[in-house]
This record gives sequence, C-alpha cells and structure tokens, in this order.
Amino acid sequence: MKISSLKWAISDVGVLARRNLLALVRIPVALVFSVIQPVMFVLLFRYVFGGSIQGGVPGGYVNYLIPGILVQTTIFGAVGTAIGLSQDLQEGLIERFRALPMSRMAVLAGRTVSDVGRNLLVLVVITVVGIAVGFRPHGGIGNYLLACLIMLIFAYCLSWGFAFIGLAAPNAEAAQAMTFPLIFPLTFASGIFVQVASMPGWLQGFARNQPITQVTESVRGLMLGDIHLPMGRVLGHGNSTWVALAWSIGIMATLAPLAVRKYRKVA
Repeated sequence: MKISSLKWAISDVGVLARRNLLALVRIPVALVFSVIQPVMFVLLFRYVFGGSIQGGVPGGYVNYLIPGILVQTTIFGAVGTAIGLSQDLQEGLIERFRALPMSRMAVLAGRTVSDVGRNLLVLVVITVVGIAVGFRPHGGIGNYLLACLIMLIFAYCLSWGFAFIGLAAPNAEAAQAMTFPLIFPLTFASGIFVQVASMPGWLQGFARNQPITQVTESVRGLMLGDIHLPMGRVLGHGNSTWVALAWSIGIMATLAPLAVRKYRKVA
C-alpha cells in the first residue's frame, strides 16, 4: 500500500511539473526573460567591466566570469518558485488542486522540480553563449556535468525557501520584491564577479564563507580543472565542493519544513 501511495505521489509530482513547464511554452515571455537577463550579464561583464577586472584574474577574466554567471542564473531561476506559487495561490489554483484526489505535497514538489527543468535549459543556453565569447573550460566533460549538478542541487534546495516566500506573499509582485533583498546582497557580495580578496577586509570574511561563494568556487574549480574527479583536492577549491553540498543539505533541512508548514496553513 505504501509503495502504491508513493507511486501515485511521484506521478502527481510529474504531472504538475509538466504543467508548469508547459506554461513556459505557452507564455514564452517568461522563458525569454529568464534567458536574456543572464546573457546581458555575460555581455556586460565580458565587454564593459572585464577590461578593468581581468588584470588580477589568472587564466583570463572570461573563464572566471562564466562559471559565476551560471551559478547566478540558477539562483535567480529558483526565484521563479516564489513567483509561480504566489500566482497559483492568488488565482485559486492551489484550492482547486486541494479538491482533487492527489498528493498534497505534489504542488510544492512539482513546482520546485519544474524550476530545475527550466534552470537546466538556461544552463545550456548560457554555456553556448559563454563559449561564443571566449569561455574555455579545461576540466573535461565529467567535471563540467558535475559542476552543473552541484548548481542544480543548490538551486533546488534554495527554491524550497522561495516556496515559503511565495506562499507568504499576498501576490506575485510582492513575492518577487521579497526575494530581492535576500538574493542580491548574497549574489554581489560573493566571488561570482570578482575575487573576494579584492573586497574590503571587513567584507571578505562574510563573502568568502557564505554559500553562494562556496558553490561558485566549487563550480569554477571543476570547470577549469582545479578539482579532479572523483573526490577533488584536499586543499584549495576541493573543499568548496563538500562545503557547497553541506550548505545545500542544511538549507533544504531548514527551509523545506517551513515551506511545508506554510503550505498546510494556506492549502
């Protein structure tokens, strides 16, 4: 009986994830915006700011930049969980789902899974754009795929926190506004665009140890060949992979129960 219930729950999650992905096809503006924003960041930092930054970056600034942009893209993509859930709640879709004979957790899980699918598509696009502007990953295809997996895992865990925000916000616009002061300080006070060592001393401790920097260092080390499969180095970038995974697990363990509790109150 339990196996049968689990099978139906997984089926429900798949149905709702497919429904959310089809919405992107039917409303392509949302997908186009998800792609255009990171492409603009790539072009801006590659050709406008890159000349001022690349002098202190080993291996060329474009190889430093693209892994960071990929991390930023997946994090911003996870914000879609908050916006999508808030919109579904505002339109009464969650109440309608509640009346159907389906797993109650399928709404949250389906939304987070579909956002992983969208992130995967955007990663492919940004990788192509990055190679077009000079990005040359030297870590090999295995390391590159592992780096993408680490990004997707982190973004998926983070999306459960955004799910809580989406359920707590009165509308989709408010949900987006609520994520802004959380994401932007963490994103820009990190190693995504510049080396942490170039920041003021009072900021370096926070920037170096916060989760986005750790994920970025892991992804960059894997893509550029500073970390090698299967376990990476004991020192340097290698530690960032394990720290990034530890942050992902901790975020999931902390934020997922909050999202589930909030969902039970509103659904």
